[in-house]
Amino acid sequence: MDPADRNADKTVPVPMDGTRSELSGTAGDVVQARDVSGGVHFHQFGTNRRDVPRQLLGDVRGFVNRSAELGRLDTVLSERGHEAAHLTVIVGTAGVGKTALALRWAHRRQDHFPDGQLYVNLRGYDPGTPITAEQALDRFLRALDVPSARIPADPEAKAALYRSLLAGLRALVVLDNAESVGQVRPLIPGSDDCRVIVTSRSRLAGLMARDGAQRVIVEVLPESESVELISAITADYRTQDDPADLAELARLCACLPLALRIAAERAATRPWMPLAQLIQDLRDESGLWDALSAEDGEEADGVRAVFAWSYRALPADAARMFRLLGLHPGPEFSVEAAAELAGVTVLDSRRLLDTLCGAHLIEQIASDRYEFHDLLRAYATNAAHHEESLEEQYAALSRVLSWYLHTAHTAGIAMRTPVRLLPPTALPAPSATLGFAEYLDGARWYELEWANLLAAVQAAEKSGLDRVSWQLGLMLRPLFTRQAPIADRLQVLETALGAARRDDDKLAEAEASFALGAAFSTQHRLDEALRVHSEVLRLQREIGDSEGELLSVNMLGVLFLMRRSFAEAVEQLESARGLSRERGDAGREATALFNLADAYDGLGRYREAIDAARASLALSRELDDQRRELVALVYLARALADSGENGREEALRLAETALNLARARTDDRNEGWVLLDYARIQRLNGHSNDALVSYQRATTLHRALEDRAREAAALDGAGQAYQDLGRTADAIPFHRRAVVIFRELDDRWRLAVALDNLATALRTTDVAEARSCWQEAAELFDGYVDPSARAHLTRIVRLLG
Repeated sequence: MDPADRNADKTVPVPMDGTRSELSGTAGDVVQARDVSGGVHFHQFGTNRRDVPRQLLGDVRGFVNRSAELGRLDTVLSERGHEAAHLTVIVGTAGVGKTALALRWAHRRQDHFPDGQLYVNLRGYDPGTPITAEQALDRFLRALDVPSARIPADPEAKAALYRSLLAGLRALVVLDNAESVGQVRPLIPGSDDCRVIVTSRSRLAGLMARDGAQRVIVEVLPESESVELISAITADYRTQDDPADLAELARLCACLPLALRIAAERAATRPWMPLAQLIQDLRDESGLWDALSAEDGEEADGVRAVFAWSYRALPADAARMFRLLGLHPGPEFSVEAAAELAGVTVLDSRRLLDTLCGAHLIEQIASDRYEFHDLLRAYATNAAHHEESLEEQYAALSRVLSWYLHTAHTAGIAMRTPVRLLPPTALPAPSATLGFAEYLDGARWYELEWANLLAAVQAAEKSGLDRVSWQLGLMLRPLFTRQAPIADRLQVLETALGAARRDDDKLAEAEASFALGAAFSTQHRLDEALRVHSEVLRLQREIGDSEGELLSVNMLGVLFLMRRSFAEAVEQLESARGLSRERGDAGREATALFNLADAYDGLGRYREAIDAARASLALSRELDDQRRELVALVYLARALADSGENGREEALRLAETALNLARARTDDRNEGWVLLDYARIQRLNGHSNDALVSYQRATTLHRALEDRAREAAALDGAGQAYQDLGRTADAIPFHRRAVVIFRELDDRWRLAVALDNLATALRTTDVAEARSCWQEAAELFDGYVDPSARAHLTRIVRLLG
C-alpha cells in the first residue's frame, strides 16, 4: 500500500465517555457534476424498499354534506400541468370543520396519492408554541425514511432535500392549523404531481399572490345540515326528538360543527332527558369564558356557551382533570403524565380521560395518548387560571415536571449512556415512574415524548424553575446522538446553560457547556467546540471537579484528533492519562491510552502507538471491560497494520477477535465499526474478495443505524477493494457515492480521500475528470499538516505534473 494511503479509510469508534468521534451535522445537498446521488448497492445484494408514509388522522364520524367544498377540492385534484393549482387553502372560523373537511376529502381520494400522505398539525392557534416549518420538515423527512443523522441542519437545505424526495411522486401533504405563510411555504413540494391542503383561520393571501393557491371558504353549516349532524351522532340513543328542538339546539351552537358535536354527544349520553331541558340549560349559560379567541360575533358566543355547558356537566373530578390538562406544557399527553398532573392514580387517570373523550373535550390519538383541539386547550387553560389557586397551578405543573424529570433519568440509566447523569434533585420524586428494561425501551420513550420534553424545559424556565429547567435539559442528552435534531439540541442546551447560570450552579454550567461543545463538534464547528471546552476545563478546575476535568481534557484531545492536530492531541491525552492515574480511574486511563494510540498512529510514531494500545488492552481486560477491550483491539490492529507488513497478520487476528467480541455482544454499531478496519486489514493482507464481503456487511449495518459517515467509508472502501481486483468500472460508482455523502457532511478529510480514490479509478478512462478530482483533493489535503496529508499531497502534485 502506498504510504499516502495510510489512514485513508480508517474510521473512529462509537463515542464512549470522550473517545474519538467524527459524527457530523449535514451541510446541505451540495452536489457537483462528477457526483451521483441515489443508492449504490453491491451487485449480489438487493435494494431496500421505502415504507410509504400514511400519516392521515382517522376519518370523521358523522360527517354531513359539504358537497360543494368537496367538489371544489376534486376540481383542484383534476387539474394537471404547470398552470394547475397544486395548493389549496381551506379557510374558516374556529370550530367550523376545516380539519374535518380536509380529512374527509383526503380519505376519499387517497388512492390518487399512492406515494403517501403526510400530515402535520402546525398548532398555529394553540395557546402553546406553534410548530415551525423547520420542525415540520424534520418530521416529514423522517417519515420519508431519511435517518435523523442525514437531515441537514440548515433550514434551506432541509427544504431542498424535502422537495427532492417528493419530486416525481404523487403525494398529498396536509398542513393543518397554519397561522402564517411562513409556516407553510417551506413545506410546499416542487412536484406538479403533489397536492397540498392547508387549513387556517387566516386568509393567507400571500399564498394566493405568490404561490397560486386556491382558496376554499368554509362557512357555518346550514341549519338543516346542522340538524342532520346532531341526528347522525344521537341516532343510536335518541329517536323521538322534536325537529324544532333540534333546530333550536343547532342555532344555539351557531351551526359550528365543533360545538354541534359536543352538544350532540351530551344529548346522546342523556337519552332520558328531554331535549328541551338540555336546550334550556344551554340557554342559561352566559359568557363565562371571554377568551375564546380574537374573534367576535355569534359564532364565538355559540362556542363559548357550548364549551361552558359541556364542561359544567362533567363530574367534578373529570372537570378538574380537564382544566389541569390546560396547564400541561406539551402538545399531547399520556395517561401517566395526566395522572401526575392531577395527582391521581393511573387507573383513575385513564377513567377520567375516557370521560373527557366521550364528551368530545379531548381527542385520543394513540393508545393511552391524547390531545386537545386548540380552542378547547385555550378554554381549559383559562378555566385553570380562573378556578384553581396559584398554589394548585404551581403544584400541578411541578408534579408533571417532576414526572418528566425523574422518568427521563430512569430512561437515561436504561440506555446506559456514557454522559454523566446528575441526580434529579430539583423536585421530589413522583408517586411512580415508568420502568425501562433495556436501551431501546428508554430510547423509544425519549423519542415518543420528545416534543413534550422540549416544552417542559421551556415551561420550567418561564415559571422561574431554573433548577428544574437545567436538570431536565441535561437529562435529555442520551437522545442527542440518536435522533434529536441539532436545532432542538442547541435550543435545549442554551436554555439549560442560561438556567444553570441564573441558578449559580457552576457544575451544571460546566455540564451544559460541555454538552454544547459536543453539539458543535457534531456540526464540525471544531474551533467553537475547542473554545467552549477550554472554558469548561477552566471552570471545572475552578470548582474542583476532578472527574469533569478528566473528561474535558480527554475531550480536548479528541477534538484535536478530529482536526488531525495529532501533536496537540498527544499533549492533551497524556494529561488525561496522568489525571486518570491520580484518580485511580483505570477505565478512563484505558480510554486515554487508546486515544493516544490513535494520535501516535497519526504522527507515524507506530511503536508508541502499539505500546499505548497494548497497555489499554491490558487494562481493559483486567477490568473485564469488553467495550474498552474491543476499541483497544481495533486500535492495536490499526497501528500494527500501519507499521508495515510484519505486523499485518497479527493485525488481522486482533481485528477478527474484536469482530467476534462485537458479535457475541450482538452490538451492531460496534460490529459495523470494527468491520471497516477488518476489511481494510483484509485488503492489506491481499484478501480483497473477503474485504468486499466485510464492506457489504458494514454498509448494511451503518445504513440501518443511520450512521451516514461510516456508511460512506464502507462504500469508499468497497471501491478500493474493487480496484485491488482490477474491476475499476465497478469501483467508480462506490467512490462517487462516498464523495456525495462526505461533501454533504462537510467531512473535508474523508472527502479528500474519496476524491483521490475516485481520481485513481478514473485516470485511465476520463483523464480530465480525474485531474479535476485530484486538484480538489490537493486543495483539501493542503489544509492539513500531518504526515499522511503531506504524503497524499506530495503524491497528487507529482501525478498532476
